[in-house]
Formats: sequence, C-alpha cells, structure tokens
Amino acid sequence: MRTTQQPIDSALRPSAEVAEALAQGAPVVALESTIISHGLPQPRNLQVAVELEEIVREAGAVPATIAVLDGVAHIGLGPDELKRIATEPGLRKLGFRDLPAAVALRASGATTVSATSFLAARAGIRIFATGGLGGVHRGWTDSQDESADLDMLSRTRITVVCAGVKSILDVPATLQRLETRGVSVAGFRTDEFPGFYLHTSGEPIDWRIETPAEAAEIMRAQDALGGPETALIVANPVARAEQLDPVLHDRVLAEALAAADREKVTGQAITPFLLGYLVRGTAGASLEANLAAVRGNVRVAGQIAVSWSQGKP
Repeated sequence: MRTTQQPIDSALRPSAEVAEALAQGAPVVALESTIISHGLPQPRNLQVAVELEEIVREAGAVPATIAVLDGVAHIGLGPDELKRIATEPGLRKLGFRDLPAAVALRASGATTVSATSFLAARAGIRIFATGGLGGVHRGWTDSQDESADLDMLSRTRITVVCAGVKSILDVPATLQRLETRGVSVAGFRTDEFPGFYLHTSGEPIDWRIETPAEAAEIMRAQDALGGPETALIVANPVARAEQLDPVLHDRVLAEALAAADREKVTGQAITPFLLGYLVRGTAGASLEANLAAVRGNVRVAGQIAVSWSQGKP
C-alpha cells in the first residue's frame, strides 16, 4: 500500500503573497473561481474578481482566489491568472472529484465550493467566502441528487461564509442533512437561515452570533474539542434593501421549475438551467442580489480571518 505523500509544491502552488501570509500567521481568505469563469458575463466577471479581492484587503486580510491552471492548484492568483480565468474559453468547472484528473492531465479549471474548500484547507487556509452553497435538490427522494458540497463540508475543517444555500434547492432538507453530517451552522446577526437571493428562507437557525470575533471563538472551540474535521457555516444574509423581490423570486422560480420539468432537465444540468432562468426571468435582478450577497460574505469573511489570526499563539 502506498503511503508516501507527494510534496505540496507538486500539486499546490500558493502565490508568494499567500505563502508569506500563511507563514506569518496573517489573515487569509479563500475565494472560489467559478463565479469568475461560469457565473458572470465578460468583462464584468474580471471586474468583480478584482473587486472581491479588494474587499478582502480592505478588511485587513490577504485574498487567495483558487483555481487549477495547467494541472497546478494555484492558491492565490496574480492579475494575469485572474484574467485567464475570466477569459479563457472552455475552462472546466472543477469539483473535488475532478481535481486528481485535472492535476494528472494538466487541465485548467475554476474551482467550485467543494474543490475550493478542500484546496484551501490543504494549503492551511481556514476561512472561505462564497455566495451560496449547494445542497439537497428538490425531488431528492426520486433523484438522490445532492451537492458534493455537503459531503466535503462534513469532513473539512474550514469556515464558510455564505448567504445560505441556493434557493432553487430544498432548504429544509439541506439543513437536516447538515445536522446529520455534524456541520455547525451559525447565523450572522440573524435567527433565520438566509435564502441566498432573499434575506431569509424562513427556516430557523439554532445559533446566532453578532460579531466576527464570536465566529473565531467557535473555530477555536472546534479545535479544542477535537472530533470529526467538520466545517463551520456562517450564514450571512443579503441585506433586505439588496435582496431580490420575494414575490418576483417565487413566481419566476415556480416558472423555472415547471420549465425544467417540461424539458426533462435533470442531473448536473438542473442548477445552471434554473439559475439562468432566474437571471432572465428577473431581468438580471437575481444576479445583482447574488453579487450583493457575495460582497457581504467576503467582507465578513475578511473580518473573521482577522479575528482568527489575532487569537493565534
């Protein structure tokens, strides 16, 4: 049986800035790259990528946008690499299960939540900001369709700041699944689980925190207690003033679900189909609400990273 690990440099390449920050115990925030490559149109995608990194810096932390380029997992991207992620045609979308093939075959791709969580934790980064998590899909009892995000978070010690899970999913079932897998969930200044595009999903959260420092204290308690290497989800809602109109959301989502059923869209195609339908059906308003949520999550993640680094010995 093989037990020899490959050197970290063979597959992971932190940028000089990220490597120095990690060596010094300075705050670092991981950012996914699929929002750049697959989530936004050009040239806005590159503008948003730069903006999100700047929000991390304004909070006092170092941004580490993660992507795989030519078979190497880059932990932190330079300007040219960010531009490549934003403009290269045919860039793959990489979940955790795709990473070995991408590395072995020298492929390039943007990382999803599951891949970013794994690579960030592997590199020694504890805080990750994203928009919304994947979860249990509607009709799960028939399709058994569940995002790999949930499995990865059940065995990765990382703190994910997000606006809940995508509202196209079965939110109550997702929360139940997180509980079953032992993933802690804390609402950031809220008692209700966020609804991604919406301020709230209407589902209650057991734990509420008011400050980034409290999130950092939960992280320290995770380490002190030991146990399974599970994640902490900090659920940070989009502001009510920036959310998608709830009536419009519910109407267009119902239309999208009906269209998916008529066209027999299933499997991996269902999420981009529904999200694309929402963007078109809301004349882009869903995309703006998504971006507002991401900006808020990145800001809070930067603040948590600072609090976390300040408590290190």
